[in-house]
Amino acid sequence: MKSGSVGVPLLLGLLAGLVVLSATEAAFAQGDYPNRAIRMVVDTSPGGLTDILGPARGRGPRARAGRQVVVENKAGASGNVAIEFVVKSPPDGYTLMICAGGNLVIKPFLDHSLVFDPLVDLVPVFNVAEAPHILVVPAALPVKDLAGFIDYAKANPGRFYYGSAGTGSPPHLAADQFARLAGLQLVHVPYKGVGPALPDLIAGRLQIMSMSYGSASRISRAAR
Repeated sequence: MKSGSVGVPLLLGLLAGLVVLSATEAAFAQGDYPNRAIRMVVDTSPGGLTDILGPARGRGPRARAGRQVVVENKAGASGNVAIEFVVKSPPDGYTLMICAGGNLVIKPFLDHSLVFDPLVDLVPVFNVAEAPHILVVPAALPVKDLAGFIDYAKANPGRFYYGSAGTGSPPHLAADQFARLAGLQLVHVPYKGVGPALPDLIAGRLQIMSMSYGSASRISRAAR
């Protein structure tokens, strides 16, 4: 992200990472667990905070268990692709998933056609991290603060686009709630994760995004 991009705090204490596994009474039942490689599924594409945390958390189990931890990104449908994969995996404790906890909680209320129930078919293992979300705009946008952005967006109704990690994802709902509270007409553009949306944000094809502070900070440093 270009130096000079504007970040405005929006939500604090948003649960960013949660490790879960397929529900089963047999998981970890083997006395010699783990005796082979563990798969850690990331529910989004590379570039977002969950993706950043995936490899980091993979190193922990690898060091403690002495077994290889293979991290795989399975993006799509706001995490549904990854969740369905984990739910259908053998319930033996060797397939874990790292995801946004809030995303799991709200799914049953947003999508009634799910072939799984994340609150029943998945078992939480441990919280990984919590992170604040901020609003980020491209550096070329002629605004300096939140009030300036709201005034500028109101003067251009329907011409401001915001990206997200997919319909129903925390970045989508956070930006949508912001637009409602501010009385703005923003157009939602869903992506398979925050990472794929960032080039469009930097190029100015998107005018605003809600993302974790860690993702924004990492991209900003990389672009300098």
